[in-house]
Amino acid sequence: MSAAQTYQDYIQSQEDRDGVRLTWNVWPSSRQEAARMVVPLAALYTPLKERTDLPAIQYDPVMCLRQTCKAILNPMCQVDFRAKLWVCNFCFNRNNFPPQYSAISEQNQPAELIPQFSTLEYTITRFQAVPSIFLMVVDTCVDEDELRALKESLQMSLSLLPPNALIGLITYGKMIQVHELGGCEGISRSYVFSGTKDYTAKQVQDMLGLGGAGGPQGAPGQKIGGLGSKPQPANKFLQPIHKCDMSLTDMLGELQRDPWPVNTGKRPLRSTGVALSIAVGLLESSYPNCGGRIMSFIGGACSQGPGQVVDDELKDPIRSHHNIEKEDVKFMKKATNHYETLAKRATDNGHAIDMYSCALDQTGLMEMKSCCNLTGGHMVMGDSFNSALFKQTFQRVFAKDPKGEFKMAFNATMEVKCSRELKISGAIGPCISGGKKDGSISEAEIGIGNTTSWKSCALNPSSTMAVFFEVTTQQGAPIPQGGRGFLQFITSYQHASGQRRVRVTTVARNWGDTATAMPHIAASFDQEAAAVVMARMAAWKADSKEEGADVLRWVDRTLIRLCQKFGEYIKDSSETFRLPENFSLYPQFMFHLRRSQFLQVFNNSPDETSFYRGCLNREDLTNCLIMVQPILYSYSLQLPPEPVLLDTSSIQPDRILLM
Repeated sequence: MSAAQTYQDYIQSQEDRDGVRLTWNVWPSSRQEAARMVVPLAALYTPLKERTDLPAIQYDPVMCLRQTCKAILNPMCQVDFRAKLWVCNFCFNRNNFPPQYSAISEQNQPAELIPQFSTLEYTITRFQAVPSIFLMVVDTCVDEDELRALKESLQMSLSLLPPNALIGLITYGKMIQVHELGGCEGISRSYVFSGTKDYTAKQVQDMLGLGGAGGPQGAPGQKIGGLGSKPQPANKFLQPIHKCDMSLTDMLGELQRDPWPVNTGKRPLRSTGVALSIAVGLLESSYPNCGGRIMSFIGGACSQGPGQVVDDELKDPIRSHHNIEKEDVKFMKKATNHYETLAKRATDNGHAIDMYSCALDQTGLMEMKSCCNLTGGHMVMGDSFNSALFKQTFQRVFAKDPKGEFKMAFNATMEVKCSRELKISGAIGPCISGGKKDGSISEAEIGIGNTTSWKSCALNPSSTMAVFFEVTTQQGAPIPQGGRGFLQFITSYQHASGQRRVRVTTVARNWGDTATAMPHIAASFDQEAAAVVMARMAAWKADSKEEGADVLRWVDRTLIRLCQKFGEYIKDSSETFRLPENFSLYPQFMFHLRRSQFLQVFNNSPDETSFYRGCLNREDLTNCLIMVQPILYSYSLQLPPEPVLLDTSSIQPDRILLM
């Protein structure tokens, strides 16, 4: 078996166990050598990677006592069973085991010291379980058929939610209506807000009466009702499903189109920006720091008030890439700022914002993308609420695992620890900076940097973060013989059942001296992880207002430098060029990446571009690779189906090809 195949098996087993893929599995031992490797040292980490064999651990993790470290006990730590001591593998601090570990020995080890459990999940029992919150924000400026289909999907979703989940309903058109769910039977009451005025959290709280007996006391944004505190009284706008199931089903069935007349040649007046602002204000006033989702269903572009992306004249089309290049965009900057502010308010309180956008024209997803990308919410784009695509996608949101629990997590924080020889450059994924600063932050920022923790208000089993590292050891400094570097990912989140859980993944890799171990470093290259990491970096650069041509040149330059470094060739003789086996697919991925909708905007609207880039930044490695380079399967009568190259050489007279 070749070294490359051996590494492939190792890489796959590590992903199955820990949900981690690293671009390099032997790390260059100095900053200068790491820079010459072209592809940065990075990890693709899937925090909720599904594992059926994890033991249920009902106690708190043991932390390193050094205040600047606080890494968690793991199988890579050195343990003195006689003295009941363990040595932190990140800061080398000696720590005493807590009293409840007094019975441990080499024969009687706790789960966190057993090598197969390099990933463990702790259930924090001292926190009280809290129900998850679902607040529906429904656009009524749509056709009758669209509204009917949407109402059916929403009514169906009520049967999929757990009975103790809290639910709320906001509808909007020209005005915004916040519906009471705890009122008298048969009497529907709602609070109406203007669609042209922006409301602060305090105004929403006062107008809905949430500061009085109807809801919890406290100023907006104050961390009341957080995890671990006493449960709050439900207010009349957010009720447990088992209490309001029938009345909410009836209310959804009776929903009418927005009654405001629309003149010929005009768009309906739609107040999406204010509706989302009121939804964020309602949740942050009622349940700050509790896991919740604002599920917005959007049937067209916001045409009035804060967050407006187009005016109401049909003769004025919504902005295109051409308009953005020429800076002929009247509403874009102001609208983008409005939605970014809402996204930051939502993340501060642990609430995700989902966008289900179904319309034939653009709806302003480009301006609203931060609501999904920063909070971790879903972004779904379709043509119609009546399409099978929307209905099946919406059902999958409520998918359950074999235990009957939702495949979703709320209000998550991911913290990264690393060995002294490494520093953290940043992360690219469905998250926002957690603002935690310590000595392991690199000055070279990639993605969301200048922090060692990131917050994501919603995660699912395919949510994947790309975390970038910088080797800081100087050339010539010795690495301990057989020395290993360590990474630890600590993800704290609210489980769908309401429990607080902490998942800890610790990985170790060998350091390699490029003077003596270059073949090992080259053989440890993971071309699939590298392709996804470089694709995310390129999409991030393209989104950060870099010129498209500059991003393509960057992709080309990095590919050329990588081929120069690891290819074997005779100068000026192209037919002699050879790449090692584990690099051979990487140029193909880059070829498809530079032609993909992630970097090419031709024939795509700004909304579509934002949607595609958002998907690339959140999906797991397999899905990202398929998005960059779709899989072509070859079928024949003699052989089972097999994936083949996206190339004319795959066309055979006795084969059928299917994408």
